[in-house]
Amino acid sequence: MAQGILGFKYEEEKHETGMTGLAGLPVYLDLMHAMGLPEQIGRHLQVKQRGWTDAQMVLSLMLLNIAGGDCVEDLAKVQKDEGFCRILRRVEQQGMKRRERREVERRWRKERWRSVPSPSAAFRYLSVFHDEDQEGKRKEGKAFIPVPNEHLRGLAKVNQGMAAFMQKRDPKKIATLDQDATLVATAKRDALFGYKGFKSYQPLNTWWAEQQMVLHTEFRDGNVPAGYEQLRVLKESLSLLPEGVDQVRLRSDTAGYQHSLLRYCEQGEDQRFGRIEFAVGADVTPEFKKAVLTEVGEKDWQPIYREFDGKRIQTNQEWAEVCFVPNAIAHSKNAPAYRYLVIREAMGSMDLPGMPQQEFPFQTLQMDLQHYKLFGLVTNMDWDGASLIHWHRERCGKSEEAHSVMKGDFAGGQLPSGDFGENAAWWWIMILAMNLNTIMKRLVLRGSWASRRMKAIRFSFINIPGRIVERSRELIVRLVKGHPALELYLEARRRIMAMTPVYG
Repeated sequence: MAQGILGFKYEEEKHETGMTGLAGLPVYLDLMHAMGLPEQIGRHLQVKQRGWTDAQMVLSLMLLNIAGGDCVEDLAKVQKDEGFCRILRRVEQQGMKRRERREVERRWRKERWRSVPSPSAAFRYLSVFHDEDQEGKRKEGKAFIPVPNEHLRGLAKVNQGMAAFMQKRDPKKIATLDQDATLVATAKRDALFGYKGFKSYQPLNTWWAEQQMVLHTEFRDGNVPAGYEQLRVLKESLSLLPEGVDQVRLRSDTAGYQHSLLRYCEQGEDQRFGRIEFAVGADVTPEFKKAVLTEVGEKDWQPIYREFDGKRIQTNQEWAEVCFVPNAIAHSKNAPAYRYLVIREAMGSMDLPGMPQQEFPFQTLQMDLQHYKLFGLVTNMDWDGASLIHWHRERCGKSEEAHSVMKGDFAGGQLPSGDFGENAAWWWIMILAMNLNTIMKRLVLRGSWASRRMKAIRFSFINIPGRIVERSRELIVRLVKGHPALELYLEARRRIMAMTPVYG
């Protein structure tokens, strides 16, 4: 009987064939073990539930992210990939003595047949990261960030080890930290409304630009302002930077325009790094507008250019330096002095006869007959203004792209629970998977792969069909004849092997 219009049918295979649709995923297993991730997870988490170990649970959820799964229930699909599960079982027992294999089996109440945790086991595991006592401290209408329990802090330590692994093999003396929050829309009943008017969570992320990694993340409710306790988050991020970093720079939008944060950076209050250079978006207040009108002449405005196809093109934006001292620090004799830059963008004539003056969701300023969008930037750096503006804008491109990757390419956009702690753990594990993929791209695949998004990597490297065969007690992943992924896998594994001894 015909199944469809065209002359082909779908049938279920009657016997196990060792087929896998994830022939590239075992290379990530290789990298995980070269990094010593199982040992680090076991050392820092110690949830110690019966059955699945911390390493098995966290690595399974990381692999789920890498493979393209976006919810806990997708673990069931990984379990159905018989070939990949066969490799997982072999990897788990590698190097074990007979006595150790028996001890593993004794962790189970009944016969074990799964290679990855079931969705229900994963939900039980994630629930350990939730702290109900912290939930009782919430007050309606006030921003509140639950104190992470020891298990959530353990995930941060695992991520710290991953950053150290990357730094050891690709050292960077400068750490440019981009701090930015992102909204994660959700329909969870207990989620709170964010500033855009929909229910959401709003994690604050610290992106290490030179290493293209998330150094720190703090999961937050949607009603928590992006700049809330940002200085504390900066201090925590600084403590996670590995050895070899000599200088730190900070970039942030206007959420970071807090004089306590700026003062900490300028006065070198951090014992390890001293003075921290920064460029932060400045609030365009009435006082700031007044300073622009009175202190900046028309001859002081300089055009902003951009590079396009190797050519330097003038934009409709201009910048100038403005002498401005905010009221918040004007009366303090010991207040540090900063540089303020103003950027204006021509909007054209917006006034129509007989029509009321328009209002905009951004700051504007009228000069003569021209209306301008107005942006402010505060810094303690002595760079040329145009160079500083372009450098600060790199934050927007990279950190916003990273947020898109978190929520679209990985599983950060679909949170598993109504409980805050479970979602925080899910978010952290997604960050670990994202950083693992960065290490894979930059240290293993290299070249043009370093800038590719997950869509391209999954199509050309991960989601490749293969057959798992056993010969002379060896497992072999066999691809179709002539498939270009084979050489990629072989070269990747050679490079990973050269990374040993395992990072401790």
